[in-house]
Amino acid sequence: MGLWKFGKKKDQEPEGSDLETSESQEEDSDFLDSEDDEDVADHPTVKVDEYLDRGDVFGPWDVDDENVPDDEDYVDLGAYLLPVVPGMELRVKANRASQQVVGCIVSYGRSSLEIEPFAAPKTLGLWDDVRDDLLQGNQQSSEAEGVFGMEVRLPVKDKSGRVLHTRIVGVDGPRWMLRGIFSGPAATQDNDESDVLNRFFSSIIVARGDEPLAPRDLIPMHAPLTPQQRGKDEDEESEAEGEPESGKNDSTAVPGKPKGPFNSDQQTEVKSTLSRGPMFSEVR
Repeated sequence: MGLWKFGKKKDQEPEGSDLETSESQEEDSDFLDSEDDEDVADHPTVKVDEYLDRGDVFGPWDVDDENVPDDEDYVDLGAYLLPVVPGMELRVKANRASQQVVGCIVSYGRSSLEIEPFAAPKTLGLWDDVRDDLLQGNQQSSEAEGVFGMEVRLPVKDKSGRVLHTRIVGVDGPRWMLRGIFSGPAATQDNDESDVLNRFFSSIIVARGDEPLAPRDLIPMHAPLTPQQRGKDEDEESEAEGEPESGKNDSTAVPGKPKGPFNSDQQTEVKSTLSRGPMFSEVR
């Protein structure tokens, strides 16, 4: 579909609930069109009960995976890096009191995807336990096979009382779990919107970091940095330390990056500090 470099390896060609969502008040900031119009590798459309190719052929990726895509054109939020997709909007969630970022939502067409990164045990995955909690906590929830393995179908009510259908997926990585909550047509239909958001979720790069976090703690995040901002920060840091510029982004060096875990039950609102730049429009 030519949206972004899905699954592209560095210097290679592509190869074939107790964690409740916090209420938020949101404003939009748009992704502008990407100039990259290359064809992308197809994500498997067959439904599976276990997602086996993570970190090898498909993502979500860990920043240290051997086949992790080049993140030069990604937007950096600390805990993860996001690809740029034409026509997609990004909304950032932040703690009401501290204004620290605790998650984000991307929208495409009439669908949206909420993305949350959690710390996980060193040896065991977290998604099986979280999925069981979701199923036991809501009698209307159900389990089904999906692109990312077993997922949860969960109807929820919004503030107006309208029932919204969601599709909740989880992928385990090294000491992390990335959870995605799909809503709108992407939650109930196999169409262009679900395909785009599935590919988007598969292209995320998770940067867990080395700091100690308890399982189910949210991995610390920061406000979005465009590729241009990331490059500027790296240049300034290298000059200050008298070291050559590193080719790999070090999110721990971002000024103001919060320390320690976040509580997933924090009330949130959008952090509206994005300024006009090459990839984001000004928040109004």
